[in-house]
Amino acid sequence: MTLDNTSMIALLKDTAKLLELHGANPFQIKYYYNAALSLEKIHQAVGGLSPEALKDVAGLKPGTSKLIQEMNATGTLQRWEQLTAATPRGVQEMLDLRGMGPKKVSVIWKNLGVKSLSELLKACKEDKISQLPGFGSKTQGTIQASLAFKEKQLGKWHYASALPYATDLEAQLQQAFPDLLVSLTGALRRKMEITDQVEVLVGTTQVKSVIQWLEEQSMLQKKASFSGPFSWRGQFVEQPLQLTVLFCKPKEFYQQLILQTGSQEHLALPVGEGKLLGDLLNNIIAPCSEAAVYEQARLPYIPPELREGQIELAWAREKGTPQLLTMQDLRGVFHTHTTYSDGRHSLEKMAQHCKDLGYAYIGITDHSQQAVYASGLTPETIQRQHVEIDHLNEVLAPFKIFKGIEADILSDGNLDYEDEILARFDFVIASVHTGLNMDQQSATRRIVQAIKNPYTTMLAHPTSRLLLKREGFPINHQAVIDACAEYGVIIEINANPWRLELDWRWIDYALSKNVWLSINPDAHDKESIQNMYYGVCVGRKGGLTRSCTFNALSREDVMQYFEGRKNNHTLRP
Repeated sequence: MTLDNTSMIALLKDTAKLLELHGANPFQIKYYYNAALSLEKIHQAVGGLSPEALKDVAGLKPGTSKLIQEMNATGTLQRWEQLTAATPRGVQEMLDLRGMGPKKVSVIWKNLGVKSLSELLKACKEDKISQLPGFGSKTQGTIQASLAFKEKQLGKWHYASALPYATDLEAQLQQAFPDLLVSLTGALRRKMEITDQVEVLVGTTQVKSVIQWLEEQSMLQKKASFSGPFSWRGQFVEQPLQLTVLFCKPKEFYQQLILQTGSQEHLALPVGEGKLLGDLLNNIIAPCSEAAVYEQARLPYIPPELREGQIELAWAREKGTPQLLTMQDLRGVFHTHTTYSDGRHSLEKMAQHCKDLGYAYIGITDHSQQAVYASGLTPETIQRQHVEIDHLNEVLAPFKIFKGIEADILSDGNLDYEDEILARFDFVIASVHTGLNMDQQSATRRIVQAIKNPYTTMLAHPTSRLLLKREGFPINHQAVIDACAEYGVIIEINANPWRLELDWRWIDYALSKNVWLSINPDAHDKESIQNMYYGVCVGRKGGLTRSCTFNALSREDVMQYFEGRKNNHTLRP
């Protein structure tokens, strides 16, 4: 199996972690870490290259080349195989816990003999972790919180991870039975950021034929004890993603589609005369579409994304048929990284790719100098990048490249450049990447201080959460949004499927405060520009429309906006 660069880098870093866990020679540990760092700076695919071809890869060090040759030949590293064989699976899982580096895991393993997450939790409850040298009660509490978070995420999937399996199955069903009424339902159809299963509704009179087809698919595994004459339950074979297929009569399909799609809170909405929405929908007779179901219930049509029992009825009644944001509404892309920092593609390739996709502009925002781990830009590098942008703007015109930066918010709320440097950019995205252990009051004060900076144009991923992996920075969302409204700061909807924030549950509040929102892919390569889709999904769940979306503006309007903000810095508090 040929590994790609990303997989090789992960394997090298994992080997270094395991070496550190086992107390190996520091030089040996550094060898693997440095190889990973070296490969991160190589923007050419090295998988499958011959030893002779590797010699021609610019910037590739001999030691890294040797490890790549081994991975190309075997699909793995012998050292990694040895280390994983010598490390209990539970100990390896500890390395994924927040705040648990190899050294701490090693101390727990060797001093307490803890070899699993359940044993680790038991040790925390018995107050044994806090007694270890260099730990204490605070570290023990953090470990317990990490374990509780991890347990809560078991069996859950990112929307972007589950969607390909779901859409592939839906397409295959439709191909096998062209006259079938079939649709995804549940959390996946509502485009929830996290789901625990794929749910499909089928309207047909050929239930037995469809069930037989499902049971013949090698990609599926049936759970007979959970299935019945009008339901098929099982999972996908490649991944343990749960699958539920429900059957109904064709004339009941659209009624059932709404009942199976809406959340419990949506179906429990009061709709007058003491009735709940779900009860009202149950009495609809043979509708020909979802819109007809709502029409018979004397309600405006509510798109699937909004059916969460929060804003949908008031929103739809106020605005009529909701014209939610679409991909076609977006005119440009902000929050992108290039090889100037930790991106995989050059500035020119990122810009050209966006242009080829039909966008009118791109905002380049490489990491700032505080982000040493991501090769953050020094003032000298900024100058070189701006010269290249000026040149490319002449070559690619009328396509526009905006000069931006993703500036780190320091612990005191300041940005990590002097005003003289910040003034060189068309726009500045402010974000937190480090120091995530603050309490809510301190965290909120830090973010609000950055929002007050007259050079801050956008606030990126406000909590810096990683879905299913890390809880977010504990901010007071209302206070942060209020500050953005007061100081005219745009809030991004980070479209990276592992982040997806601003959380959709706060979008309606932001819109009520007239805060601009921007769908940003946080792209570190060309392919990640497609993350924009997931950001649109999040925006739609919060009721976002084109008129409230910053990057739905034309190139000329964006230029005018940036120029206006820079000219009015002295007028702001």
